Amino acid sequence: MENIRELFQVMTRRFGLLNKNCCSINDVDISLVQSHILYEINKREYSSMQQVAEVLGMDITTFSRQIQNLVKMGLVKKTPLPEDRRVYTLSLTTEGKFITTTIDQEINRYFDDVFSNMTEFEKETVIRSIKLLNECMAKTSLCCNPLVISR
Repeated sequence: MENIRELFQVMTRRFGLLNKNCCSINDVDISLVQSHILYEINKREYSSMQQVAEVLGMDITTFSRQIQNLVKMGLVKKTPLPEDRRVYTLSLTTEGKFITTTIDQEINRYFDDVFSNMTEFEKETVIRSIKLLNECMAKTSLCCNPLVISR
């Protein structure tokens, strides 16, 4: 049987998921976590900080620190809700939208290059398999939790 962990270890390295920064655009270094945050804010503009943190599976304290960094970088805007000033909504600045669009274009170009080495059938099979894996991961109680190993 295939060593499934090894397959995922190699894929993680090839995606660059272990790199400190996922990309550098106009001398702005973006970490992988920041890239995920920007992507989700772009998808859910004007969502609350809590909503975006939940989608990403991040605790609010860690998420808040990342947001503060993105605000300092001029990529994200935090706006208090007029009806409840304790709740902040998030949106991308013009520079944040540019960075997010540039990352999307680069990632899409990467996947186009990867899929260019496959037949249309192989590409569809891989995409179907990834969708199935994502669905099954969502159903397990072990997904997205840190490993707790006891002896």
